[in-house]
Amino acid sequence: MRNTLVYLFLISLLLASCQEQSNPYAVLFNDLENQEGLSGNANYLNSPFVTAGDRVYLIGHQDGSFPDLGWHVEGEMGGIWMHPIKLMDGFSAQVEIEGQAICLNQGQNFINYPFSNRIHFGTIASDLKIDRLHFVPDGREGLAIFYRFENGSSEEKSIDFSWVAQVDLRPVWLGDRSGMIDLEDEINFNELTGTFTAKDQGNDWYTVWGSEAGIPLTPREEICSFESLGKGKKAAFGVNLTIPGNSTLIFPIFIAGSTESELKALETLADLRNNLQSDWFSKKSNFQAVFEKSKIEIPDPELQKAFEWVKYNTQWLVREVPEMGRGFGAGLPDYPWYFGVDSEYTIQGLLATGQKDLVYSTIALIHNLSEKTNGNGRIIHEASTNGVVFNPGNINETPQWVSTIWEVYRWTGDREFLEKYFPSAEKGLNWLLEENDSDGNLLADGYGMMEIHGLKSEMIDVAAYSYKAFSDASKMAEILGKTALSESYQQTADTLAEKINSDFWVDEFGSYADFIGTVEDALHLIDGAIIRADTLNKPWAVEELKATKAKLSTLPNDKKRGFVLYHNWVVNTPMEVGVADPEKAKIALETGRKYTNPFGVFVTGIDRDESAENEDGSFAGSKAFSYTGAVMTLPTGVSAIGENKYGNPDAALDYLKRMTRSFGFALPGSIYEVSPDYGMFTQAWNLYSYAVPMVTQFFGIQPDTGNKVIHIRPQMPSSWENASIQKVHVGENEISLSYQKSNGELVIEVEQSEKKWGLSIEIPESYSKVKILGKEVSSDTQQGYRRILMTGAKVRIEASKN
Repeated sequence: MRNTLVYLFLISLLLASCQEQSNPYAVLFNDLENQEGLSGNANYLNSPFVTAGDRVYLIGHQDGSFPDLGWHVEGEMGGIWMHPIKLMDGFSAQVEIEGQAICLNQGQNFINYPFSNRIHFGTIASDLKIDRLHFVPDGREGLAIFYRFENGSSEEKSIDFSWVAQVDLRPVWLGDRSGMIDLEDEINFNELTGTFTAKDQGNDWYTVWGSEAGIPLTPREEICSFESLGKGKKAAFGVNLTIPGNSTLIFPIFIAGSTESELKALETLADLRNNLQSDWFSKKSNFQAVFEKSKIEIPDPELQKAFEWVKYNTQWLVREVPEMGRGFGAGLPDYPWYFGVDSEYTIQGLLATGQKDLVYSTIALIHNLSEKTNGNGRIIHEASTNGVVFNPGNINETPQWVSTIWEVYRWTGDREFLEKYFPSAEKGLNWLLEENDSDGNLLADGYGMMEIHGLKSEMIDVAAYSYKAFSDASKMAEILGKTALSESYQQTADTLAEKINSDFWVDEFGSYADFIGTVEDALHLIDGAIIRADTLNKPWAVEELKATKAKLSTLPNDKKRGFVLYHNWVVNTPMEVGVADPEKAKIALETGRKYTNPFGVFVTGIDRDESAENEDGSFAGSKAFSYTGAVMTLPTGVSAIGENKYGNPDAALDYLKRMTRSFGFALPGSIYEVSPDYGMFTQAWNLYSYAVPMVTQFFGIQPDTGNKVIHIRPQMPSSWENASIQKVHVGENEISLSYQKSNGELVIEVEQSEKKWGLSIEIPESYSKVKILGKEVSSDTQQGYRRILMTGAKVRIEASKN
């Protein structure tokens, strides 16, 4: 009896140390008090969140529970993942106090921070509050969970705390194709170390967990457990906690994994315990750097906040997988692996926000997967984190890859990078037309961004992105001394521009066609479109489609022409890439504005009707995951970019404000893939939709880093009189820009770290007087803009209209 009392006394001493402010766990909670947290919506406590590191992430519900989530591997996309394996489906906890047992799975408030989050369970008993903190460090195969107990009374409280791990060691999607066969799991408890170890019986897949070293845990029967899919097992432990009056106690739980050995997992567990503070503040520093790069101040605080957090969201998606490399997934929970086209859009946003290293590692990863799978320049579409490629590539992804290589060079000026990857661009363009253009008209056939069954003729987005690819490849070839190739590529680009503005243009609809094909091709698709529109109760679309079908019966079957059937968002890509004739662009942009709701642009225009402008609530998606009826951030961003390209910043701002209505709608600090609350709860290409129109168009920063010149043409919305951006990384240079406009006067200030670099600043020609450093100067006028060329560390331009 005496030994037992001494033992319990020692446990109490260990746990009481958690009350000290110097305790590492208290330090984390205290640090959060100095960070801005975003509180969730009580109506969305039963929806998902993520806490992510680059090796491990945790997905659960905002109320603290862990239901089965996702459709890609049905019910298995939540929990704790360490790609290419899953560690746990989740966990649960129970507190027993004053004879009452309470499950901690009904949180009352969720607070998101840039790199961690907290769930408040509220006052669960008299004067006892509990919250739970999650933290996943980068570079480690594990995570930490902290339960904080606050005793608000003057009396000591004794509670019995139990915790259950729901282990599910299983492979990632397509694991069976690489020999990853899931078997039953087994769990063992080591009394000496106070740790649990779980192992898949057929593989060297391990997860281990425990509390602070020296706090012994007692195995228990399951409590507050939940059912989940898979071949996993459960294990519970308990511990008695004593909390003095008016004090706080923090109880830690550390979880680690390994695909090598139990020893490796235990070493990671020790590292998590021993390096907690340094891991926390290292990650905080990294996120502070993300915050500071391309930091904006604009008159719209909600848009400014959304832009800031979209930068954080992209960091949540970073996946480093041994044997594969480091890149970012497309979205969570169902697309945590690698995509060609998602990377190609997102990289443009990463470049504009200073994330060069992530750009380089992702390009290397996608390139390696594409070479291994295809070897002919074709860029893959989707690959799981075990290296298995599901789709070797849609047609649009290869030309978009070419333009991605050019964008990287524009922002970095890295000649070695260009020489390394230009051969893949050259091979890709050969593949594009030699293997996918059977009639030799330079319009490749096959699926583009719209993966509607049967919609694989000559697609408008493939044509637009091909135009840009050949134009960009021409510039790269010229830089590399391949003059004849450069001229050939430019000729192809010019021909594609003519075809896009003639063959794809459908005057009747004031729009570019969804696709070019024969009447027979269109008839195969139109019946499906009618069924879709009728099912969604869109009578206007049914009527339009039936009229189109009747007209088709009068046309020759074998002649190719452009068809508008779906009003898909991709008809806006000619404006996005700037190939549309100005007059056609004006008409098409106006047409495109019809196919919106308060959150943005419909993926498929026939899904819209006049009631759409009043749709400001949750998206009623289908029971089986589908994009039917969806409004998405990517189409909305593409429309914003297109508006800016043709001088309509106010219309671009309108699209951005629509998109921002989804910010924090369901998950604080994030924007869903399908607006406002459907599909992936965070999505990589959102960064494209915000950063490109904001950094490169509103602020007008267009780098020519290879020539050490930065072109700046601010194109601000008319309502913005003051705006600034700081620390935009352009090669080795770093620039900041401020913009002030009032009473017919304009002031632009630019600072750069490389004072010998050239600055080419353009302002509207309506500003007739231009002063630099107080002295009036002359300037060239081109296409409605005055251009001022200069160098220097700091430049101030003052312009007036009289």
